[in-house]
Amino acid sequence: MRDAFQRLSWRQLRLIQAIAADGQISVAADRLAMTQPGASRMLSEVEKIVGEPLFDRHPKGVTPTGIGAVLTRHAGALLSGLDDAASEVEAFRAGRAGRARAGAVTGAALAYLVPAIRALRQETSAAEIGLEVAPSTDLMAGLLNGEFDFVLSRLPPGTDARQFDILGSREEEVEILARPGHPLAGRRGLRLEDLGALTWVMQAPGMPVREAVVAAHLARGLRPPPEVVDTASVLATLAYLLETDAVSPAAREVAGLLGGTTGSLVRLDLRDVVSLSPYHLIRLRSRPVSPLAERLMALVQARLGA
Repeated sequence: MRDAFQRLSWRQLRLIQAIAADGQISVAADRLAMTQPGASRMLSEVEKIVGEPLFDRHPKGVTPTGIGAVLTRHAGALLSGLDDAASEVEAFRAGRAGRARAGAVTGAALAYLVPAIRALRQETSAAEIGLEVAPSTDLMAGLLNGEFDFVLSRLPPGTDARQFDILGSREEEVEILARPGHPLAGRRGLRLEDLGALTWVMQAPGMPVREAVVAAHLARGLRPPPEVVDTASVLATLAYLLETDAVSPAAREVAGLLGGTTGSLVRLDLRDVVSLSPYHLIRLRSRPVSPLAERLMALVQARLGA
């Protein structure tokens, strides 16, 4: 009997469900764009496979037998699952469902990736979107290993750029953060030498913000900050700055969050420009990505080009 049921086609199951719902073979046939004789023949084929009548015939139409009711119920569940699968496939192809995984350096995540994810979320309901914020070396390694569909990252030295598609770039500037009430807060046109005696809280040597600060000092003929607390933790930096007269460099987007939106810190008015090397929107040329990832990438690219 199990083998017999497995021979039933999706079209036969749809006919059984339609007849049970409409109570008349002719109405069910119209709904499925079939002729009544064709529907009657298909029903007879199904009843032959099952080995019993599925519907009792009477002058006003048909009603399911006990076996017919069982088969109708399961046909409905199977067809509903098939319809759901079709809807999910359609949503996946249209980029409204599926999975996308992206990584970014901190400033790029705040300025471009997070707003793009918010915009995409307004149009999707079944999407799984992963976001990781990390240094460029980790992001590029993750992109090569298949952990990300794309990244907003700098190209580490020695990277062979020929294996990637570079879809957009953005330069960053560094701002200097301090606690509210800092002795230099409110002063206009500060120079780097005005900060020389202060403790700097910043990333370790070799990290982009640290290198940008060192380069800016050397460009003005100054010695790099001698008093440094090394940390990549935003929370540790915030805690240290709030209790001391130390200062901390941060990408403009991060400085805007800590010194603008939250009001926890203030941005010092530095006259000297401290510039970071640009980051790029990067995907691996040899690896296709999901339609959802393509949509997210397009949103980021549009914001980069704005």
